[in-house]
Amino acid sequence: MSELNQKKGWVVAFAGFGSNLSLGVLYSWGMFAEALQSNYGWTATQTQIPYMVACAMFALLMVPGGRLQDKLGPKPVILTAAVLTAIGFLMSGLILTVAGLSIFFGMLFGAAIGFGYATTTPTAIKWFGAHKRGLISGIVVSGFGIASVYAAPLAGYLIEQFGLTSTFYILGAIFSIALFVFSRFMANPPADYVPQQPPTLVKGTKKTTCAEANYEWKEMVRTPQFYSLWLMFCFGALAGLLIIGQLRSIGIEQASLTPQWATALVVFFAVCNSLGRICCGFISDKLDRRMTVVSIFMIQVFTFSFFSGFTTPFTLFAGTAVVAFAYGGMLSLFPSITCDYFGVKNLGLNYGLVFTAWGAGGVFGPLLGGVVRDVTGTYNISYIVAVALSAVGILLALTTKAPSERKVLVSSSSVCPACGENIFEAGGKAG
Repeated sequence: MSELNQKKGWVVAFAGFGSNLSLGVLYSWGMFAEALQSNYGWTATQTQIPYMVACAMFALLMVPGGRLQDKLGPKPVILTAAVLTAIGFLMSGLILTVAGLSIFFGMLFGAAIGFGYATTTPTAIKWFGAHKRGLISGIVVSGFGIASVYAAPLAGYLIEQFGLTSTFYILGAIFSIALFVFSRFMANPPADYVPQQPPTLVKGTKKTTCAEANYEWKEMVRTPQFYSLWLMFCFGALAGLLIIGQLRSIGIEQASLTPQWATALVVFFAVCNSLGRICCGFISDKLDRRMTVVSIFMIQVFTFSFFSGFTTPFTLFAGTAVVAFAYGGMLSLFPSITCDYFGVKNLGLNYGLVFTAWGAGGVFGPLLGGVVRDVTGTYNISYIVAVALSAVGILLALTTKAPSERKVLVSSSSVCPACGENIFEAGGKAG
């Protein structure tokens, strides 16, 4: 039975990957932004407003989406995302104004992303023990990151061949159908399910981790660790999102790339982004997750310090690879850290609250990037801000440790539901 459940867990993980692959068109917004600028006369700042709203809704709807996933299971939540995607893209094609796209792409499709993303990672993680949380998280969220590999060129082709309105119609149909199909494979594990555990503990983790509390959200937000994680996630996301939504324009303006090579830069970012999610998740399973976060912030500080000097195709592609890898790593680590610190039972809602930090970065990052470009004519100040935020992230990561007091909900068998280990032998504290 355990072997069958493990196989089911992998099916759920790859269904989550496929769902995120459908929702990750958000990272291809640069293709839509360029069309709005060149064909509809929008300013750089205006093009970032729907994207900014989508990022905010994405993060905010993670909270109710995670709550529903914990209570009802993933299927109805993913199906809701499919319906919102269909409506959002249809209406976006009909109303190509700042207000129209902000409402229908930003609010409706942003809500769809929030519901979908809130479901995929927590559902998959629940099937696996602590020694695989980073890897599984990385695999699932890599679907969102790598979506630009196909979505950016596909959107560009459709815009060129059929126009922006028809592109919204076509993509909306494709993504909503895909979400419906993948929803059929999503499921939480049975209530009595015990994930397979490794013969030895992960280096850098305490034995008491197996018996840690399943924090309710009210308990979690009373811990200083929650706010430290929130700020780290916000700063790391904001640093990456400063450039993601305008990467194609950066390639054209800063390194004189042709439109074709600028599109290739977006695709290249997506590949490195996804590799970062999987690799950093795997590394964090073998090493200390907190120090993996420190390393990522250090990489960002170094790379953004020189990003304004990347004015040739080779240097810009190289710098983009590093930034994308680091940004992707952030997205795979925080679900695992949230689970490590606050337990698996309420992970959907708890991670939804942590993920609002990404939403804050999504609101201010793209907006700041657009305003800086419109005011100064370059993105240089954005890079300086990214360096400063990443430096603060290093300090936070170095000083943030897991909650020291762990309360355990003791069952009649005194066995930890997360790992099957005897609570008292693990050194847990009954509360």
